[in-house]
Amino acid sequence: MRDLVYYTQTAKFRRRFRRLQHRLPTAFINTIAAISSPPNGEPHPLLILWRYQILDPDSDIVTYWNHVFLLTSILALFIDPLYFFLPLVVAKDLCFSFDHHLAVKITCYRSIADLFFILHIVLKFRTAFVAPNTRVFGRGELVMDSNEIAHRYLRSDFVIDVAAALPLPQIVIWLVIPVARNHTADYANNTLSLIVLIQYIPRMFVIFPLHQRIVKTTGFIVKTAWAGAAYNLVLFILASHVLGATWYLLSFGRQYYCWKTACARENNEGNIGCVNQFLDCKSMVMPERQYWRNVTHVLATCDPLNSNIGFAFGIFAEAFTSEVASSPFVEKYLYCLWWGFKNLSSYAQNLDTSIFLGENVFCIVTCIVGLVLSAQLIGNMQTNLQSMSVRLEEWRIKRRDTEEWMRHRQLPPALAERIRRFVQYKWLATRGVHEESILWSLPQDLRREIQRHLCLSLVRRVPFFSQMDDQLLDAICERLFSSLNTEGTYIVREGDPVNEMLFIIRGQLESSTTNGGRTGFFNSITLRPGDFCGEELLTWALMPTSSLNFPSSTRTVKALTEVEAFALQAEDLKFVALQFKRLQSKRIQHAFRYYSHQWRTWAACLIQVVWRRFKKSEDEDEDDDSEEDEYEDENVDGVSGANQRGLGATMLASRFAANTRKQKGLHGAETGTSSSLKMPQLFKPDEPNFYTDHDV
Repeated sequence: MRDLVYYTQTAKFRRRFRRLQHRLPTAFINTIAAISSPPNGEPHPLLILWRYQILDPDSDIVTYWNHVFLLTSILALFIDPLYFFLPLVVAKDLCFSFDHHLAVKITCYRSIADLFFILHIVLKFRTAFVAPNTRVFGRGELVMDSNEIAHRYLRSDFVIDVAAALPLPQIVIWLVIPVARNHTADYANNTLSLIVLIQYIPRMFVIFPLHQRIVKTTGFIVKTAWAGAAYNLVLFILASHVLGATWYLLSFGRQYYCWKTACARENNEGNIGCVNQFLDCKSMVMPERQYWRNVTHVLATCDPLNSNIGFAFGIFAEAFTSEVASSPFVEKYLYCLWWGFKNLSSYAQNLDTSIFLGENVFCIVTCIVGLVLSAQLIGNMQTNLQSMSVRLEEWRIKRRDTEEWMRHRQLPPALAERIRRFVQYKWLATRGVHEESILWSLPQDLRREIQRHLCLSLVRRVPFFSQMDDQLLDAICERLFSSLNTEGTYIVREGDPVNEMLFIIRGQLESSTTNGGRTGFFNSITLRPGDFCGEELLTWALMPTSSLNFPSSTRTVKALTEVEAFALQAEDLKFVALQFKRLQSKRIQHAFRYYSHQWRTWAACLIQVVWRRFKKSEDEDEDDDSEEDEYEDENVDGVSGANQRGLGATMLASRFAANTRKQKGLHGAETGTSSSLKMPQLFKPDEPNFYTDHDV
């Protein structure tokens, strides 16, 4: 069926191909035959690609082509005004000429640019569009049918695109002007200038919608601020280039008009026979022209260097007084470009015009264009350059407001200095970027991937997290947020509610306790990268019957240096503990006890208490021994010491079990839960008391 459809659709093409075989080169015929004739029953891949490939207007390849075509179109706008530099003025011979060597180069560049316009037309025939009636919600539905795409394109932009792609200047220069009857330099110049100006309009109509389409698709023309400033500067240079080339062309026309007027005046006087053909350098070989050149006064009458002549050149005199018209192309072009820059940036205020109507209209247009470009392009350049320092300016304003607020509230110097250090440290760490707002504006899946990329490698450095699987780590990473603390900041104080766990990435913290304010008791440790604090919150989160009240901190945590850490809020930790029961496994709880400095401190204190009581009881037994019955007393002491040690350990174990049962009973009484809800074996007894002596 596919072969039948293929042969039916290509029958007309084959008939036309046979008619053209005797007119086309052999290599071209072989190429077309290879594409159109399916080898082994299969069509050529290029033919399949052209027939079935419809491009998405928002795809990467279309976006890339739009950028390439925009750059090519701007270059084409640079090329077209170069045709205005083709006329040459030979003042000493009193004639105009035409630069054919420059015309060949410009024609080559212009033909290459025209190829991109043709490719753009071809690409638009294969680019889908969004149906207008489907834009009620979302992006809309793409129309992928090639016939509908072609029908819509032919009714909308096809005429403008074809008018912009036609090689009109090449046709005029190499086909129209040579066969014209009156093909003088002035005629060629006027005809070519008119064609270029006419075709400049559709090319501008092609660029403006293309620019808007790129902005609509990607949100910007260029990515960086420097590139945006350079883009607007290029557009301003383009405007100056067009203005300078137009000024040169009008200067040529003003000089020709003066010569033509003086020649007509001589003819009216009847003294010298002057014809317009004498003003073309091609007539220099004519004897009549040589005679006329020797006796005419046209050169003296139209000399821009002479201020006493009756003809006013106005703003166009500079082209001849500075010898721009007779200079080489590079010097001529740079001077005209500078003239355009100077008058666009000054809004044509420095131009000294005459009463000539065309000259005044040209100056008015120059002034208006200069105002518009300064407001639009130069304004965009300033905006792009200022956008590079917008974060710095926001931070400077915020710091100024903070200083004014601290002075208004009369904060102490030490506290004000701590605030300044925190603001400075936060700027160095984030550069003024609000990471939370960026993350929450993205879909959940992207937030999860970003958090995994940012946090996973750092979280694995925490030994406690190394015991967890990837799924549990992903759930934790998704809820972590960065925490910055300067030196001297108190993270939490002893007795305050604990509302977050802190996992240290960089810096050092001091964790100390006084055991609830007990006189003479103080314990301090240093937390380094890989450690964590706020472990009371994990115990609270793992309790099936935990209350809404947060647990109280048993330690005071203070930043010794600038600290960067990840924080996990109480609600997030509770959610993870309820959703992932693996967090209650014995292996993870054992790892938590092992790496928790609070549990280590409790174990060390307990060992010290037991050891001190043991030593005290041993010393008391030695004082009660009698020297008389040494052998017998030693046996008794040994038995008594063993009994005392066993009894002391038994009392400590019973106290630990009693505290655990008491806590379990309290939590069970609050919610009335059944015994099937077992509390995780994660709780420890109260801190050991060094100052309570028990007689054993």
